[in-house]
Amino acid sequence: MKAIKQITIILAFWLAGEAITILTGLPVPGSIIGMIMLVATLELKWIKVDQIEKASNFLIENMAMFFIPAGVGTMCYFDILRKEWLPISVSVIVSIFIVMAVVGLLSQSKNKNHEGNN
Repeated sequence: MKAIKQITIILAFWLAGEAITILTGLPVPGSIIGMIMLVATLELKWIKVDQIEKASNFLIENMAMFFIPAGVGTMCYFDILRKEWLPISVSVIVSIFIVMAVVGLLSQSKNKNHEGNN
């Protein structure tokens, strides 16, 4: 029963994010908005980690399963990928480095804040 409650919390944030995207017309996926809201509520301690820990660990451990439909779906656009491989490759590589830099800076900032509080 605890797992169902945890999945329900996570799905509620996803649904709220989708609703915000539909109602506002934002060009951001609802899942991203929901994830940002979930992280914000965790940081504000409105939701405790143990309230979603088991379900989120299960989802992380099985994350590869969620990439299969996306990978298969890209094959429907193989002709576009063949024509536009260079800009797609450049944007993917640049995105990887941007994400790594942002995550690194945020991690360092979080560690400095954590060490300063001790």
